[in-house]
Amino acid sequence: MKIYADRFPTAARQFLTDLLVVAWVYAAVRGALWLHDLVQKLAVPGQKLEGAGGGLADNLADAGGKVGRVPLVGDELTAPFTRAAGAARALAEAGRDQQELVDQLALALAVAVLVFPLGLVLVGWLPLRVRWMRRAGSAARLASAPAGRDLLALRALTSQPLDRLARIAPDVAESWRRGDDATVDALAALELRRLGLRDGR
Repeated sequence: MKIYADRFPTAARQFLTDLLVVAWVYAAVRGALWLHDLVQKLAVPGQKLEGAGGGLADNLADAGGKVGRVPLVGDELTAPFTRAAGAARALAEAGRDQQELVDQLALALAVAVLVFPLGLVLVGWLPLRVRWMRRAGSAARLASAPAGRDLLALRALTSQPLDRLARIAPDVAESWRRGDDATVDALAALELRRLGLRDGR
């Protein structure tokens, strides 16, 4: 059994649906990544604040160390530099916190954007696709056995439109009941085409 998307409407629909699903997932992922990168730009002020605060704290600590070597009054002169260096380190820490917050926000928004489109795929498309694959696989196995072809023919009699059945034989049900091989084969092939399969016989 082979699937021919260009010859059988069911297989063509499956093929086009698969392409649309792939495009849908790709667009959703790209959109989530774009949003993540956009939100990440909000972390730039935090990066600058961290860099400026850290550099200022280092410079103040260095200056305080040099002033502390002044005889007699060194310790008293060092205290303002120490306090200023502590404040600068607090600024640097605030910058790091802001970056972490932006990272978490970017990740949360990206995941939130992906939940709906991926949920549609997992809940809507995937079960239908798996069900079709199982039905097509079962039909392919049935088609290789004579009794299975009878079942496929019976399925075609109960599910195919009457105009298609009438094209096979004037009294297609009677021909099937008699076990006419040509009618059974035609009905089985009709059912296989409905599932997007080609009769390999």
